[in-house]
Amino acid sequence: MTASKRAHIAMFSIAAHGHVNPSLDVIRELVARGHRVTYAIPGLFAEKVAATGAEPVVYTSILPTPDDDPDDWGTELIDNVEPFLTDARQALPQLVAAYEGDEPDLVLYDITSYPARVLAHRWGVPIVQLSPNLVAWEGYEEEIGKPMFEPLKRTPRGRAYYDTFAGWIAENGMTMDVDHFSGRPDRCLVLIPKALQPNADRVDESVYTFVGACQGDRADQGGWQRPAAAEKVLLVSLGSSFTKQPGFYRECVKAFGDLPGWHVVLQIGANVEASELGEIPANIEVRGWVPQLAILQQADAFITHAGAGGSQEGLATATPMVAVPQAVDQFGNADMLVSLGVARRLDTEQATAEALREAVLAVASDPEVARRLGEIGREMATEGGTRRAADLIETELPGGAARARG
Repeated sequence: MTASKRAHIAMFSIAAHGHVNPSLDVIRELVARGHRVTYAIPGLFAEKVAATGAEPVVYTSILPTPDDDPDDWGTELIDNVEPFLTDARQALPQLVAAYEGDEPDLVLYDITSYPARVLAHRWGVPIVQLSPNLVAWEGYEEEIGKPMFEPLKRTPRGRAYYDTFAGWIAENGMTMDVDHFSGRPDRCLVLIPKALQPNADRVDESVYTFVGACQGDRADQGGWQRPAAAEKVLLVSLGSSFTKQPGFYRECVKAFGDLPGWHVVLQIGANVEASELGEIPANIEVRGWVPQLAILQQADAFITHAGAGGSQEGLATATPMVAVPQAVDQFGNADMLVSLGVARRLDTEQATAEALREAVLAVASDPEVARRLGEIGREMATEGGTRRAADLIETELPGGAARARG
């Protein structure tokens, strides 16, 4: 088989917007090039996957979904990592059965999809990770990994987790240790701009290739029309998972309600009701969900949780940002945005109405922020995006061209 011939490519992910959305335009491009693409995904996202032309392979997941209470993820590190292993162990037999007799030529997988690495090993096919956020650099384990995970390994629950994980890897015929299995892919395409990567100069580019944002036009998410009377537009979104913040939304209403010239789109997610926010001024549009990219293409400022997706969409649309991080990698992303000169950071407890208003007005009117956004946008345009990602995936197909790394 050559890369120019029709191949069966299988993608694996979980039911989370931040892990599915970054891959969708790449999948759409691979389908357009004539490949047959199957996409293993829980049913909640099957329709979204099918819209790309890929074939959803639906499996049952026990992970919390975007519609569930974010508190279901717990509060400790072990609460955050255990569910992925538990889900992988119960999902693997489902996926083995689903692909029996229909094994792919190449596996693509999101960073959260542990079964994919086992399946690629079992099938003896190439595997490429699609990372929707930052990747490990040389020295990452010593600087970040060990300080974070070594204390966990000394707890009874942590030891049990690592023992179970190591046993699962071994019983599936693989010899690598847990940290390597979960944190060091054989090959990875990084679906964020290099500008958002910490210590980018220490990333091994023989393994990791930054292709930047692969957003597409997102037309299937719907459009949004800027009100004719709006002089300025502000989008407020904490993403899809950590949105249970009624107090924060009330501060936003207080900060921007009736602010002359400003129209505000306030996304509150699935776990907060608009009635919890009190009286809503006419210039604030409260929504449970929004077509984020469509709004950012018309926005003048963006209050974001600094997830990888939102951060790069803010950069791609040259929108000044105020970062209010909520969890995991968002704190580091917020600091990166600040260091790039395109954002201010406010932690949740600092995000009072007065502080939010001052920060938004400052970034939206700062010519240096606009200049830096322009510079970064030009850099991002050289990374290649969707087409380059698809080109590199095709080089990994059996019989494809020599592996391109540039």
